[in-house]
Amino acid sequence: MLKFNIKFKFIAFSVTIEKLLRTTEVRRIYVLIRSKRGQEMQERCAAWEAEPVFVNLMKVDPEALKRVVPLGGDCQEPDLGLSIPDRQLLVDEVQIVLHSAATVRFVEPLHIALAINTRATRLMIQLAKEMPHLEAFVHVSTAFSNCVVEHVSERFYPEHLTCPAKKVLELHDGISAELMDNMAPALLGRYPNTYTYTKALAEQLLQQEAGDLPICIFRPGVIIASYKEPMSGWIDNLYGPIAVLYGAAIGVLRVTRLNLKANAGIVPVDFCANMLLTCAWHTARESRMKLPPEPPIYTFTPAQDNLITWGGFRSKAALLRSNYPLTKMMWMPFLHCTTSPWMFRLLACFYHLLPGYAIDLVLRLRGRKPRMIKLYDKIHKNIDILVPFVDTSWHFDTFNTHQLWRRMSAEDRELYDFDIASIDWDDYFLQALAGLRLYLGKDEPESLERGHKIFRR
Repeated sequence: MLKFNIKFKFIAFSVTIEKLLRTTEVRRIYVLIRSKRGQEMQERCAAWEAEPVFVNLMKVDPEALKRVVPLGGDCQEPDLGLSIPDRQLLVDEVQIVLHSAATVRFVEPLHIALAINTRATRLMIQLAKEMPHLEAFVHVSTAFSNCVVEHVSERFYPEHLTCPAKKVLELHDGISAELMDNMAPALLGRYPNTYTYTKALAEQLLQQEAGDLPICIFRPGVIIASYKEPMSGWIDNLYGPIAVLYGAAIGVLRVTRLNLKANAGIVPVDFCANMLLTCAWHTARESRMKLPPEPPIYTFTPAQDNLITWGGFRSKAALLRSNYPLTKMMWMPFLHCTTSPWMFRLLACFYHLLPGYAIDLVLRLRGRKPRMIKLYDKIHKNIDILVPFVDTSWHFDTFNTHQLWRRMSAEDRELYDFDIASIDWDDYFLQALAGLRLYLGKDEPESLERGHKIFRR
């Protein structure tokens, strides 16, 4: 009997659970979850049945989600916020741990990012060491956890940390949150934000404290809409490049800072979920024979023979924009890109701020609340935050990932496909734009003709 403690705060959360329930006989999936925006834990789980990602599964197996057991917790709290009975339940029954609980906000205050991304990883390691039936522990990091180097191998990079992870956590526990945040510039060093920094610290903790745990590290690239499963083009958030794509499709985002020649380290969410589960399978299998001296690392980014640049990302989206136009378009969708800060500011004045002030003036005259300049202020701040990740072309070694693919049977490769070299990016973007219109734009399929009329106008 397989039982999973799944802790997610990333897009693959729902897709991974759906894939587990649909393709395995897992009897229990324990999910550490906290109350959010006034919704209690049980309410949030009950709402999953209506989520598009679970619709097809519920038609085939209406009882499927009863195998998912929510446990109250919070990664910012001591001992993960678990009650004593819940903690003991996990210790007694869990065999596989998939740990990816994280705050993915790039501008998170350092004391919060440390608590969630780094300290919680240590607490999870300590909990896993008490589990007598543990077969595999997969820690979800990010391909950009070592973004301070442009050629990233599947190894640890402690030499780029200004202070050891253990010492940073001692500081976190011993000083005020305000003082911790004030120390951020000195501690981060060359890391562009608290997210990548605290994920790098978490990796060092795993290197030093995992001991004899059957553990591995999974480093996915930028996770975007699904390619095939559980339906094509599924997406449920506006993170990273999807926000750019959606903003351009609406016609609000018309200029951005983007290096069109840089490689885009994007990966479909369903391929990401498949590889995550494959990492768990392989780690469990290997742990029965011999544990490696250090946790193996698996990087998941586009294959060298199937790379896509940010220019390709923009061009493919632009070529297909007339196929699935949104009914909420404000202007004709297009996107000018520049790497120059002053050119961006100049173009933003003409393409964003002047139209924004004009629209806000009209709204005021009609007695309505102005919103465009406030929106553009938020957009421009997000663009500034993303600059380090869309201006640099990283090279990621994926040797371990290729070896993992080769070890799979033909049947497993078909069921848990993560062969990113096989992706037809033209076909992918056709599916992604259709999904963006449906799942983010909330446009019904029958409104497509109305979208075409607006596009032509």
